[in-house]
Amino acid sequence: MEQILYSEEELEKWKQAGRISAQALEYGLSLVKKGASVLEVCDKVDAKIFELGAKPSFPSQVSLNDVAAHFCPEQEDKIILDSQVVKLDVGACVGGFLGDTAATVDLSGGNSGLVSASKEALDAAIKAVAPGVKLREIGRVIKETISSYGFSPVVNLSGHGIGHFQVHTAPTVPNFDNGDDTVLYDGQIIAIEPFATAGEGAIYESSNPSVFMEISKKPVRDASTRQILAEIQSYEGLPFTTRWLTKKFPAFKVSFALRQLSSLGIIQQFPPLVEKRHGLVSQAEHTVLVREKPVILTTA
Repeated sequence: MEQILYSEEELEKWKQAGRISAQALEYGLSLVKKGASVLEVCDKVDAKIFELGAKPSFPSQVSLNDVAAHFCPEQEDKIILDSQVVKLDVGACVGGFLGDTAATVDLSGGNSGLVSASKEALDAAIKAVAPGVKLREIGRVIKETISSYGFSPVVNLSGHGIGHFQVHTAPTVPNFDNGDDTVLYDGQIIAIEPFATAGEGAIYESSNPSVFMEISKKPVRDASTRQILAEIQSYEGLPFTTRWLTKKFPAFKVSFALRQLSSLGIIQQFPPLVEKRHGLVSQAEHTVLVREKPVILTTA
């Protein structure tokens, strides 16, 4: 794995992006309450990131109950928070340097153990991080912590490296001991992201994606699709959501463009990720700068 080292000036931007991500998450969690609109929470968090001097690393996501991640409401979404297990996942981008952080709120009052399982697994994993530590060891700590609460880690979701204008890069930071002997190095940026579930411990991709990302440059014939692609390119390769486009273009044109761009391989879809047995899922996440002790949590 190639080692990428950043200058002190670049590291300050990583930290700035992390601080804004943390502020946006804290603000978003204050909005997560019974009677709140999921659409309104996401819109307000995205707006808060801009207000704080950054732009979203990806559209803010509110995933409920057995949906582990990648749920973004459409413009006409009517979902109201009631007694769900609510995962809020947000990130801020400063000049291409990114933050990525998440937390879970249990509005039912009956799933505190599940919420604690992912949060404590994150804390335990962070304590284990240091240059030279193997990725499998981080995964082992996460699984042991989640299992101690009587739940299972979601094994086909993981933490990840983060790069300049890249939300997900190598390495994969597993949520169980996957046998990966790759070691962390000083100055590395990673996101640690435990998911705990009362279900099987695996997710599948559902339908109706509303999160996309540009992955290649190709010519497009249709004029209206080219216009929408120009807007997509303003996101600089970062993930976006359908409603960002439908606020500027007619919904039918957006729908047609996204289908066409997907079929051409210009954009990639990220459908909601659902637990296989529909077990409840909790999530916790921080962006971490690997250092000799103590490590730096940019999103703390």
